[in-house]
Amino acid sequence: MKSRITLLLVLLFTASVLPQGKFTGYIFGDYFYNASRDTAVSGIKNAANGGAKDLNGFNIRRAYLTYDNDINCCFTSRFRFEMTDKENLTDGKIGVFVKDAYIKWKGFVTGHDVTIGIQPTPAYEVSEKAWSYRPLEKTIMDLRGAVSSRDFGVSINGKLDEEGNYSYTVMYANGSSTGLEKNKYKRFYAQVHLKPFKNFQTTLYADLNGKANINDPNSATKPSATIGNNSTTYAAFAGYAVKEKYSFGVEGYLQTTQNGNKIGAKTPYEISILNTLGYSLFGTYNFTKELVAVARYDFFDPNTKDNALLKGDSRNYFIFGADCKLDKNFSLMPNILIETYESLPNGGQTFKSSITPRITFFYNFL
Repeated sequence: MKSRITLLLVLLFTASVLPQGKFTGYIFGDYFYNASRDTAVSGIKNAANGGAKDLNGFNIRRAYLTYDNDINCCFTSRFRFEMTDKENLTDGKIGVFVKDAYIKWKGFVTGHDVTIGIQPTPAYEVSEKAWSYRPLEKTIMDLRGAVSSRDFGVSINGKLDEEGNYSYTVMYANGSSTGLEKNKYKRFYAQVHLKPFKNFQTTLYADLNGKANINDPNSATKPSATIGNNSTTYAAFAGYAVKEKYSFGVEGYLQTTQNGNKIGAKTPYEISILNTLGYSLFGTYNFTKELVAVARYDFFDPNTKDNALLKGDSRNYFIFGADCKLDKNFSLMPNILIETYESLPNGGQTFKSSITPRITFFYNFL
């Protein structure tokens, strides 16, 4: 912890002697109450609305401290710390880690930039900005763990036309998020961002995530036999917005993993591709500049294969809230999260919904 405090002090001092640099920062959190839970799904993988029933309290979910520095006309850099309730220290206290650490070479070729370091992946930067309510929830691919928001690598982005209505990003990176690289495999990302007319935008995205082979469960006589386990992700987003009036958007993705399904009690097992599907619809409506209604619906199926042994795992996720803008830098957002679960097939077990009312706060402190 002392080393983190020292690093923060160094960063603050550095900013004070670099007039071209700029600090920004924000915090969001909640008072929450887990009104309903089903113990049978409390530990489910990628659950959006977890925690024990009746758990309640105050929580800071995220804080950013960012330093941006325009080094000269050609180079700009960013260094960002993140504090999150998901990164706890061994003593249970909230942890801090490096979220961004990159340098961008602007216009290395006219209209095209190169970025090196820990940086945003191109998966959902556009859709997250269009959703604009990260303090309420992550966008669906981030929420369900399909693609990390950050990776360590090199990217190129630029315009496909003079006006910048059509642009692209390609990236080659570790595939290890903000962590250290631990294998030889890499992840390739690509996105196209299109703004064909006023107020409307869309993106098309794909990536290939190289992973180590897995043991072939049907080769008991040859323990060294392996099969591929690479994954690919395809996504699309479309959004329409009129500033300070209303907005709506839709985002969906399909992730395929080689040989991800193993079905059967004994050999020969049925081995097949694992397909994960998710889509999200969201909208906002401004009653006034200071009061905005927010709603969102997500569907998530971690395994789309039509097999009784694999069903009973899809979920519906609802978010309803209001943004009360008490100041340009401070909002209070009463909201409710509801996650429902597919029943087990053939008249099997049903599950209670997970319901959490919250009062979320958000403010810029720099």
